[in-house]
Amino acid sequence: MTVRTLHHWDAIGVLSPSRRTSNGYREYTDDDLVRLYQVLALRSLGLSLETIIVCLDSGIDLDRVVGDHLRSVEASLAALEAVRQKLVRLGAELATGQGATSEALLEALQAIGGAGSASEQVLRRHLDTDQQQRLGNQATALGPAKHYLLEIEWPELYRKAERLRQAGVDPTDDRVRRLARRLDELSTLFTGDDAGISAGVRNAWRDDPAAMSGDPAAPADEWRALADFLDQARA
Repeated sequence: MTVRTLHHWDAIGVLSPSRRTSNGYREYTDDDLVRLYQVLALRSLGLSLETIIVCLDSGIDLDRVVGDHLRSVEASLAALEAVRQKLVRLGAELATGQGATSEALLEALQAIGGAGSASEQVLRRHLDTDQQQRLGNQATALGPAKHYLLEIEWPELYRKAERLRQAGVDPTDDRVRRLARRLDELSTLFTGDDAGISAGVRNAWRDDPAAMSGDPAAPADEWRALADFLDQARA
């Protein structure tokens, strides 16, 4: 690590020394070193420094981060293996020259397209096929960061906003506006700054917050009140 990098990370809150000497030199403890290893590990997964700050300051330990990422990768591998097996079967039937059975064709189509998750089904009501494709491409381009932006930072931002709303904070308060700006930055990452896609995703959340959040108990009225609160901050 260069001194310049350590100074920058201290300034932006990534890694600050626990102590300083009387003449101002930074002193890093064993706990600081542990955090440094965590930062470097998360960077190796492709996460931004801002996302890493949220992960670590929210109490996410490295074992959980690595475990979550590993499970996500293994689930993706299992899904791809299922697709591979069905395509191999279809290819074998086609190779006989007698054509594929309707069962093999249906299996291949389901493997390629899939019924989709509950959130995907809601999105289909608000986005056309081209918009869905572009949304998927943007998410894929984010790589490993996608999981943590969606599963850690995004929910934490909404929790903070909801706490402020419940506390009666005015939506024009700078704290609320900063949260709204960061949510919009994340939205831009996933939508490619496409206004039509952004509007469709917001409408999908208003339409069925339980499906979009993956939480069947998500209270629709409270979600819409929070959405209105953030819209007022943006205005």
